[in-house]
Amino acid sequence: MDILIVDDETVIREGIQRTLQNRFPEHRIHLAANAEQAVTLLRSHPIHIVLTDILMPGMNGLELMNMSRSRHPHVKWVVISAYSEFAYAQEAVRLGAKDYLLKPIGKEVLIEMISKLSEEITRETELIEEAELLKANRKYLQEAVFQRWVQGLDTGRIDMGPFMEQHPYFHLIMVKMETDKPVFLENFIIENVLLELIERYGKGFVTVHDSKSLLGLVTLPEGGSLTLLIDELRSHLVKYLKVPFQMMSSELIECFQAVPAEVQRMRQASTTQVYEHHASGSDRSIEVALQYIRTHYHADLSLEKVASIVYLNSVYFSQLFKQKTGQGFKEYVIHLRLEQAKQLLLNPKLKLADVAERIGYHDMRHFSQVFRKKYGVTPSEYRQENAGDKPDKYVSRE
Repeated sequence: MDILIVDDETVIREGIQRTLQNRFPEHRIHLAANAEQAVTLLRSHPIHIVLTDILMPGMNGLELMNMSRSRHPHVKWVVISAYSEFAYAQEAVRLGAKDYLLKPIGKEVLIEMISKLSEEITRETELIEEAELLKANRKYLQEAVFQRWVQGLDTGRIDMGPFMEQHPYFHLIMVKMETDKPVFLENFIIENVLLELIERYGKGFVTVHDSKSLLGLVTLPEGGSLTLLIDELRSHLVKYLKVPFQMMSSELIECFQAVPAEVQRMRQASTTQVYEHHASGSDRSIEVALQYIRTHYHADLSLEKVASIVYLNSVYFSQLFKQKTGQGFKEYVIHLRLEQAKQLLLNPKLKLADVAERIGYHDMRHFSQVFRKKYGVTPSEYRQENAGDKPDKYVSRE
């Protein structure tokens, strides 16, 4: 039997591990310091029991449990916590936790609990293994065939008739992420949230479309609302995802042959659609970016470089920057540099080339052109007109 211990405290993880290995040497113990490591282990090992802490960096234990239930329905969850607050225990029970243990965990309590769960798992395993294997194989085959169909590839000799009978009409939902980092955890979150909503609102499945996109198929009952499903999906993804994402959905499809063309249409639509983003963090990202720009306005300031400073994709950062500041990135940097230039030009001891270099322009001619376009005068004319600290009568012409 495989047991997974999820806790960000090394002492706790290793303490539970020692206790279990001494008493149950036949069991395999896996350790995870956070939810992302736990997701990887859940997918790569036949985990039977998970003991998870509640408060951890990133996704907490209850969120991990909630996200994992649909994909790993037979896992037994035990919540461990240093807090005895009723709300935590209540939520753990609602999510189906087998027990709620308070730290520090007594060895005898831990051993007794694992013994009981082991007996329960042994009884259940004998009954469900064969049925679950058949169900899983059918599910994976269905998704694999659908993936090939979506991409316009040959599905071999597999008869699509039973599939089409099960879904005579349906909607497609695509979720696409925009990020330069690996999205293993994000894929897991989207797949589980979308699948749970599909099963609650109707019937269908979710499949990976490409490395950063997932595709859901949902058949709603008469009177079912795709809008409500989409709104709830958006609400969950905004809460849990830490990367920009898009959501596209289709009208009602009644002809299975239309699927590849509809998926292609949604992919094309994604090129112009604005990305969703999680509210927490986006304002802070722009604040950090603005602080960096104000400090380094004289240096090489490319959009890509500043986006990387705040760990955002450059396309999304550009959209978010304009949304938050009202100006495009390039426009903002030029305005900041030239406003600094106006102050420096009031110092008669500085040469024009020195002023240009101090604000990030190494080409004097280019500096003059940009300055004149914005204020209607050259840097030399501006200096002459404002000699002696006269009030500045030149404002942006843009």
